[in-house]
Amino acid sequence: MLESRGNWSTKAGFILAASGSAIGLGNIWKFPYITGDYGGGAFVLVYLICVAVIGLPLMISELIVGRRSQKNAVTAFEKLHRENSPWKIVGWLGVASGFIILSFYSVVAGWALAYIFKAIVGFSGTAEQITGQFGGLAGNASDSVMWHTLFMGMTIAIVIGGVKGGLERWSKILMPSLFIILFGLMTYGLFFTNGGMQAVSFLFKPDFSKLTSEAILSAMGHAFFTLSLGMGAMITYGSYLKTQEGILKDAIIISFLDTLIALMAGIAIFSLVFHYGMEPGQSVGLIFKTLPVLFAETGRWISVPFFILLTFAALTSAISILEVVVAYFIDEKHWSRKKATLLLGGIIYLVGILSAVGKWTVPFRGSDQGFLDIFDYISTNYMLPIGGFLTCLYVAYVVDEKIKQSEFGSSGALYMTLSILLRFVTPVAVFIVILNGLDLLPFVE
Repeated sequence: MLESRGNWSTKAGFILAASGSAIGLGNIWKFPYITGDYGGGAFVLVYLICVAVIGLPLMISELIVGRRSQKNAVTAFEKLHRENSPWKIVGWLGVASGFIILSFYSVVAGWALAYIFKAIVGFSGTAEQITGQFGGLAGNASDSVMWHTLFMGMTIAIVIGGVKGGLERWSKILMPSLFIILFGLMTYGLFFTNGGMQAVSFLFKPDFSKLTSEAILSAMGHAFFTLSLGMGAMITYGSYLKTQEGILKDAIIISFLDTLIALMAGIAIFSLVFHYGMEPGQSVGLIFKTLPVLFAETGRWISVPFFILLTFAALTSAISILEVVVAYFIDEKHWSRKKATLLLGGIIYLVGILSAVGKWTVPFRGSDQGFLDIFDYISTNYMLPIGGFLTCLYVAYVVDEKIKQSEFGSSGALYMTLSILLRFVTPVAVFIVILNGLDLLPFVE
């Protein structure tokens, strides 16, 4: 018996699930540290502009393709064009991206899960001892594999539940919980530390003297990646929509929530950083090295909720990534959801062990590197931006105008603006992101 694909039971369920897909480690982990590295307010302003001109048009495009086709990320491109369409390869690229990304994303998310328990025990000792805990975790193969196993198990269990019973149900639990925890942490930072107003000034008062070409390109890239674009997630989630309401409103809400969470996380984190007199530019070690030192001062009632927040954010994104892969095999191979989720989730888990065992290295780009760094680099610099670029071209130049107008749910100036962005602005911006990832922009400082 052919298994039903399923649909969202409510618009709120879709909004929460799609927002959860967008909101992940990129919001709580990456956005604060790159904002710190690039000087704060000016970077944030460029980032917000990029969300509007790059992220939002691409999200609308993916939702149009998904809802109109009612198909998975691969078949959707074929259905809106023609049988055996060459554009189908864009969908395959998305599925492959999700496969690779989840394999190493689960390892990083497993570290966040591990830090919940470290926070419960409490961070103590010298600053060097506290920061050294992360090296001890990431460098310990058995520990990394164990936490990777637990996190992938949670992800698989949710996706097995289906659209309504798994994705939607847990998004309705995880997303409000995430917001409440983050709101509490932000409130604490604003009103109960001496760094709250300094954090607000740092994030929202632009200092354009600190804005470099590298910062602008980083803002462009992050605006694209933070919304879970280029991997078929929004196409897949859009395919479960039955409503005839305009996609524009949904895309704006999802983009707004994603950006809001990133800014709230920035306020919460930088309030602590400034309160304890530390520099905001702590790079990738901000979450797992710098903050635990500060949490030794604040205590468990701040550190435990923070790492629960980080894990929840990772989980909402992970289930959407796995769903992209699973949906294809349910639709086209007619596998049961249980079979597709267990088999594909299990394969992704096994591939993830390559990243969890950090001591395994291979030559890559002139040096020996671990699989986590290699998979991250390939997906971030090649697969996702190329997928987003081709999706943009597909919707702009291949999808019938009547389909786009009908799905967009608006006409006149708004539709003309979207058309101009998709045809001339967004693809150029994403192409620049691709060139930057390939180190082909000589003017980058």
